[in-house]
Amino acid sequence: MSAWSERWTQTDASEGTGNLRNMEQESSRPTWSRQIEFTLAGIGCAVGLGNIWRFPYLCYRSGGGAFLVPYLLMLVVLGIPLLYMELTVGQYLRRGPVHALAKACPLLKGVGMATVAISFIMCTYYNVIITWSLYYLFSSFQSQLPWQSCNSTWNRPNCTDQAMNSSSSSSTASQQFFNYKVLERTNGVDETGAMRWELFFLLLVAWILVYLCIFKGVKSTGKVVYFTALFPYVILIALLINNVQLPGAMTGIRFFIIPEWDKLLSVEVWVNAAAQIFNSIGIGFGSLMAMSSYNSFNNNVLKDTLAISITNSMTSILAGFVIFSAFGYMSHLQNIPVSDLAVDGPGLVFVVYPQAFVTMPVAPLWAVLFFFMLLCLGLDSQFAMVEVMVTSLMDAYSKPLLKYLRQKELLVLVVCSAAFLLGIPHVMQVGIYVFQLMDHYTAIVSIMFLAFFEIVAICWLYGVKRLSQNLEEMTGKKPSIFFRACWLVICPVLITVILVFSVIQFKPARYESYVYPPWAQGVGWFIAMASIIWIPLAAVHTLWVLPGSLTERLRKSITPFSLDEEKINPYYLRQEEMTIPNVAVISAEKNTMKIF
Repeated sequence: MSAWSERWTQTDASEGTGNLRNMEQESSRPTWSRQIEFTLAGIGCAVGLGNIWRFPYLCYRSGGGAFLVPYLLMLVVLGIPLLYMELTVGQYLRRGPVHALAKACPLLKGVGMATVAISFIMCTYYNVIITWSLYYLFSSFQSQLPWQSCNSTWNRPNCTDQAMNSSSSSSTASQQFFNYKVLERTNGVDETGAMRWELFFLLLVAWILVYLCIFKGVKSTGKVVYFTALFPYVILIALLINNVQLPGAMTGIRFFIIPEWDKLLSVEVWVNAAAQIFNSIGIGFGSLMAMSSYNSFNNNVLKDTLAISITNSMTSILAGFVIFSAFGYMSHLQNIPVSDLAVDGPGLVFVVYPQAFVTMPVAPLWAVLFFFMLLCLGLDSQFAMVEVMVTSLMDAYSKPLLKYLRQKELLVLVVCSAAFLLGIPHVMQVGIYVFQLMDHYTAIVSIMFLAFFEIVAICWLYGVKRLSQNLEEMTGKKPSIFFRACWLVICPVLITVILVFSVIQFKPARYESYVYPPWAQGVGWFIAMASIIWIPLAAVHTLWVLPGSLTERLRKSITPFSLDEEKINPYYLRQEEMTIPNVAVISAEKNTMKIF
């Protein structure tokens, strides 16, 4: 009997498979120094730039306060249960999304691979937003903000100093600063243009910041999140206190909180609310599952779930008050409706809000604070996406990787360097078109398919019963009937509806008035398939390598790795990911142990 087996025999077999898995992996897998560090990292992962621009825009488009009704309802029946599910799987199996999904449901192990692919794709262009934030941050250290007037060399004849103009032939000073100074954009994706060297070096700085924050793993990330997760709230509250004192601010706030009840009759509003909860929390990206794999085995999963999901939504609402109070002030100055001010996507943060700073007292101070806040929000989310790739590589190939790279720090450097190189097209003059194309087909198309199959894999094939047992092993309590009902029925139905409506309402990518040519749309679909394709490929691979007839293969492919009563799935005995010596399998129900 091995030394590890002797360690097990000294414990009570009735403690079950969870404690076995805990004993073996607790000594080799790092954990958060303090549990609060995971909670803050999870909040930082969930709370991102989407809370600042996407949520206020959806409120504006969906009738102000009327959007809050379906939004909060979807938080309760969709966001919280699915986050609870992901954190449970990650913490129980102590693996990143690739190996966690492979153990839970071999047939859909490709879902885990797809989450890694989509996270890596997103981290290559998400850091460009941090790059723009750095550019604006450094540009704000001057007495007169560079986007304040139309007297600069980059301004075009159609520039206007007004906050917003109804004429389609004119554009504001802040719009032209973003398009012609920061981006120096070309006329379309067909024109590559030159390298924007200022953005290139700022992108390098952004990746250096990311690397320095995560190269020591959870030990270094856990320290950084104390600042990056908490500081944005200081800035948001300070901005809100300043904004509510400005004339017209209450007009914007009333637009934000007073519902247009007839909007609730629109199915699109409900779908948008569910999609915003889904994308904002980060279900399907694998980030939170990867980070929860570093939790202690007996951590209270529900407490972290509630802390992360509720804080994320409250941050969106707080950002809504900040943004709409500024909109109210701008509408007061220009004597135009609030509804004419909101802009979707990067424009809300890098065009509309900078224009608001121009009219505020001590404008450079507020601009510096705001863009530093964006930097903190972006870094938190970037940490999580990079960590998905690093965790998955370490789970699968830790021995060969450490043999050649010697230390995990070098692996993190390789991942960050590869992502930096892939992000270079975004800092060329054609960059904004590349960015918009990748974001549209990754964040809108891919993630919905990934989420659907993840729920099928965990809620239906792995099963709510097993998931409940896992929670009971870790915390001593089974989930309530509410969570079991959400996992079994409500969440799968809602995700299916969102997926269907996303397909029905799908519109090709565009940037402002520019429509992408057909070949660019084709490239967009290729980007989307770069993550989705792993799901069918992995399913075919699983069925190919399993022994037996097709029926037997199908049965084994939906059997979780750890236990099929007293039988073990032979497919897993060939996997390099096995780290338990002698492949011990325990039947907790019968208090027996088998060593293969």
